[in-house]
Amino acid sequence: MQKHLQDNICEERLFSSIFKKYAKDLHNFLYYKYGELLNPKDKVQEAFIKLWENCAKVSPDKAKSFVFTIANNLMLNETAHQKVILKYQQTKPKTYTNENPEFLMQETEYNNKLQKALSNLTEAQREAFLMNRIEGKRFKEIAEVLNISTKAVEKRIYGALEKLRKDIKEL
Repeated sequence: MQKHLQDNICEERLFSSIFKKYAKDLHNFLYYKYGELLNPKDKVQEAFIKLWENCAKVSPDKAKSFVFTIANNLMLNETAHQKVILKYQQTKPKTYTNENPEFLMQETEYNNKLQKALSNLTEAQREAFLMNRIEGKRFKEIAEVLNISTKAVEKRIYGALEKLRKDIKEL
């Protein structure tokens, strides 16, 4: 069975009439089923966006079931997401520590030494070292960002490591 040109939802006039015909009913359906907390208005809009994106694939007689199914699935996904959020909020963060005060003091001292040692690096070394160790970038990526060769990046990071080892005996 061939589609007629007038049956194309991609035509703005037909899409608009479908929106006007089903949007309020869809909103009411979602509101009654899930309540206002999950933003049924947003889900109605998202469902019609999906319809517009798939307008060539959906025939006008299937448009109603398409938007209702999409909107219902969006609400189910949102409900599942809210459950995850609620579960995460109910877990209490660890407020105690097994470390003794001496360990905590040593950790603070070490962090101070590390910060001082990092500040003693040259700008080029610090930049390359932090991009590698903190941001997790590879040498090739750093070379592209800094517009230098990979060998230059290697040299900078190697120099930074040597200087850090010299400044911080615990390394």
